[in-house]
Order: sequence, then C-alpha cells, then structure tokens
Amino acid sequence: MKAVTGVFRSRADAERVMTQMRSLGIPEDKITLLTPDKMEKNLQSVPNESAEQPGMGKAIGAVVGAAAGLSGGALLVVALVPGVGAITAIGLLGAALLTAAGGSIGAVAGGKLENSMTEGLPEDELFVYEDALRKGRSVVVALVEDEAAASRLRELLTVEEAESVDAAREQWWVGLRSAEREHYTTLGKNFDEAEKFYRLGFEAALHARTRCKEYDQVLGEMTAKLEEIEQQYPGANADEPFTKGYERGRDYYQQICNKPKAA
Repeated sequence: MKAVTGVFRSRADAERVMTQMRSLGIPEDKITLLTPDKMEKNLQSVPNESAEQPGMGKAIGAVVGAAAGLSGGALLVVALVPGVGAITAIGLLGAALLTAAGGSIGAVAGGKLENSMTEGLPEDELFVYEDALRKGRSVVVALVEDEAAASRLRELLTVEEAESVDAAREQWWVGLRSAEREHYTTLGKNFDEAEKFYRLGFEAALHARTRCKEYDQVLGEMTAKLEEIEQQYPGANADEPFTKGYERGRDYYQQICNKPKAA
C-alpha cells in the first residue's frame, strides 16, 4: 500500500478533497481526515484505560459516534494525542493513525481496528502530520494499492493546492535547523557535513515505534537503519551524527509532550 497525503489550511478544503477521493473510488476504510478538535476539555474527563508512558502526557480518547452529514456515517473518533492535543479523525484508517500517534481510541473502535487493514500505515510520517495539526491545519491521508492510483491522487492534491507531506516535512526541518546547527557546532562538529545523517537520526527518534525510547533500547532497529544508510552512502561517516541526531530528536519529542497547552 502507498500513502498519499495532503495538508490543508482549512477543514472545509480537506473535506471537499475527501469527497473527490471517494468519487475516484477510494474505499471508505482507506481514507481519513485528521483535524484539530475543540473538545479537549471534555476529553479530560474520559477514563484512560491504556498505560501512559513517562513524558507522553495524557493519551485519552473516546469514540463519539458517526460523522453526521460529513462522511456518510463513517466512524468519527476524537482522541488526545501526546504533544498535539485533541484531534478528530474519520474512519478506521484515522483511528489507526491516532492509535499509532499515542492516542487511546476506546474499546469500540479498538475492536473494529482488529479487523481493519492497516498495511502501509505511514508511521514514519506521523510527526509531520502532528506538526501540521499543531499549526491548526487539516490532513487528508489515503492508502492506495499502486503507483498509478497514487499518481492520480497526487494530481488531485496539486489541483486543489494542498501542501505535500514532503513540503510540510521540509518546513518542519527549516524551523528547527538553526537551533540544531548551533547545538551540533558546540560539540565541535561540522554541521554542514553531518546534517543529512544527523537529520535522519533526528527523524528516526520521532517514528511511532521508537518515540520516547533511549537509543540503546532500539539498538537493533537503529543498527539496521545505519547499515541501510551506509549502503546508500558508501564511505560516509554516518554513525556519530545519526546517533547525536537521534538523541536530540528524542529530547525534542519529550519537550513537545511536556509543553503545557495554551489556555
């Protein structure tokens, strides 16, 4: 499965594109809208049945019923995602993404998720979605079978002036780059030479499966990632900047989770 994602400044634009994707034959369970929700105060009172990880903040949520008039009766889920806040998601794909991001979606949706197809879930892109959501934007994600279908959806997103996930990822890094350059330079290192591998390590720490974990806790997975990088860039000194980047990425995520929400 291939994930195709568009970032929108308004929820209305995102909803319109979802409707167009359905008209192109994208199944209901392979498309979702993620959008900031204003129900956070209400969600604070929902019992939390999942264990919370240190530094993750509250990860509680609830199924609130069907999306009346918006998604043809599809499941509508609202959850508190660590470091982001209250997020609304439509459909089982949306519930799966919220779960991967650390939000508990409750037993009703959880039971349905056991039978849903989540192959191709873009866990490595979740931090980009979260950054967009923190900025008040809405995100549409669709999973398709092949590159031909993905290409048609990308064309639609271009016509509708959606921001691509790659562009959103670059904007996210631009916002961090100066501080990371300063930090790495104070270690006596050359950031310009190391940036590619430092950034790969930073992003690896934000992956849904490695968040809040020390480097040695995911050593096997990170070693495999480094071997892949070294094959792609023969002779490159990737180990040290990748490790330093991972450590900084982990600290960055914990700071976001611990940052108090504005009133």
